[in-house]
Amino acid sequence: MKTKSSNKSLHKAVVAKNDEFYTQLADIEKELKHYKGQFRDKVVYCNCDDPFESNFFKYFAANFKILGLKKLIATSYKPSPVANTQLGLFGDDKTLSTPKGRPKINANKFIINEVGDIDGDGAFDLHDVAEQLKANKNNEWAPLDGEGDFRSPESVELLKQADIVVTNPPFSLFREYVAQLMEYQKKFLIIGNDNAIKYKGIFEFIKVNKIWLGYGKVKEFRKPDGSIQTFGNVGWFTNLDVEKRHQKLTLYKNYNPKEYPKYDNFEAIEVSRVAEIPKDYTGNMGVPITFLDKHDPEQFEIVDMLNRYTLLDTQKTNEDVRAKHSHTCNVNGKAVYSRIVIKNKTL
Repeated sequence: MKTKSSNKSLHKAVVAKNDEFYTQLADIEKELKHYKGQFRDKVVYCNCDDPFESNFFKYFAANFKILGLKKLIATSYKPSPVANTQLGLFGDDKTLSTPKGRPKINANKFIINEVGDIDGDGAFDLHDVAEQLKANKNNEWAPLDGEGDFRSPESVELLKQADIVVTNPPFSLFREYVAQLMEYQKKFLIIGNDNAIKYKGIFEFIKVNKIWLGYGKVKEFRKPDGSIQTFGNVGWFTNLDVEKRHQKLTLYKNYNPKEYPKYDNFEAIEVSRVAEIPKDYTGNMGVPITFLDKHDPEQFEIVDMLNRYTLLDTQKTNEDVRAKHSHTCNVNGKAVYSRIVIKNKTL
């Protein structure tokens, strides 16, 4: 029941474009520990993160020296409904006056070029960051002219400076967000729902090994009202190197035609569990999407995806969406779940 409820919540969030979900620090720390060596001398950009409450900004600011960062840039997508409630270090939002003289809260950008123990307590922490942003000319805190949309000219110019982008982008704009990262050839580590694997514009990159999955799942997010939103199928997407991509999957079973039926309308066998991938089959195999968590591109080639459709086709029923694709496949007349089609490259 919890999984169904979680998926319904995610679907409603996508449809309503309700993307105000804030990643918890523990989830960021758990994932980032696998990539630390790849951030040295790099410019990191968190471009969907209000620096006042973003745990991405908090993580990279507090670990600036440990990671060996060259620069940290953070921009908010729009004025945050929870500004100053989490970090609480920077005072009030910078404001601009509207033509009618009323204050207007704006999206902000923070740029950190150096860090140090400015308060003299012998340790570097976010209080030092706050003081440096106020006093140090080598670091910058300023309002953006626009609303901080990642597609805006301001944000794109900052993106051009970046080596690695790390953030939790809006779920409803995930394909467009990834397309921009690929256009500007940026390294990235971002959060998205697992259904994005099946999106047109995402799977194509997965297929040619330009995007793969990170390590963990993110089960809980904080909402602007302070409550916790639980999801059942959200994880990390990246093109940073991960150790597991170089670990071949150990295969135990031999191919037996009686155990692996062929699809009615696609040249491949059905493999219902990753653990049951035959070690001696040379043709196409349809495997569960969970295979991507264990994919070594030197061991397997990703050929295609079966029964792919997108949650963002909200104007059509599931049947209509499935029917328009030629890769809907059956076994003995019964439709199978979405499958990644793979082929063993080592045989």
